[in-house]
Amino acid sequence: MEISVYKYNGEETGRKITLPEGVFTVEPSDHAIYLDIKQFLANQRQGTHKSKERAEIVGSTKKLKKQKGTGTARAGSIKSPIFRGGGRVFGPRPRNYSFKLNKKLKVLARKSALTYKAQDNNITVIEDFSFDEIKTKKYLKMLQDLSVADKKTLLVVADKDNNLLLSSRNVKSAKVITAEQLCTYDVLHADNLLLSESSVSKIENLLN
Repeated sequence: MEISVYKYNGEETGRKITLPEGVFTVEPSDHAIYLDIKQFLANQRQGTHKSKERAEIVGSTKKLKKQKGTGTARAGSIKSPIFRGGGRVFGPRPRNYSFKLNKKLKVLARKSALTYKAQDNNITVIEDFSFDEIKTKKYLKMLQDLSVADKKTLLVVADKDNNLLLSSRNVKSAKVITAEQLCTYDVLHADNLLLSESSVSKIENLLN
């Protein structure tokens, strides 16, 4: 699949790049995508939720009323879940929500996500560039020149660029990552995928 290469100011370079078939034109697996995103979101959970059960409530241990002759149900403790201020039945406890996925499945999920983006023509390849200063206005200008300012964008670069990363950090709908940080959730969450020219080969090496 051939795609035009643009400069970061929106101009065409006149060159084209071929997206690797083994990464951008695979048979997509929706189930692999589902599992990978499920794992990603599960790993974001802190799992620190906790409620007190009746054994953990501070209160009197005195029997509330006599056992018989009251005409109402028996009650032995003010800490019972049926009373206001009592413990909670089967309340949440701290736990780890993460789970394991095979590496091959995660690779397939990322390839599937990239394939969907390629099929929808939502991939833009940009000639390698860098910012000589940290300037959010400059990053916004780049998005406008590429006609994606009103969309959620994910820019993938080959190597870490602090000026580029910090310039985009205050832009709510934009995210910058390196090829090693590429994940299924970020690819599908973005409306438009921006790839630096050198990141294409790096992504191919990582996923193959």
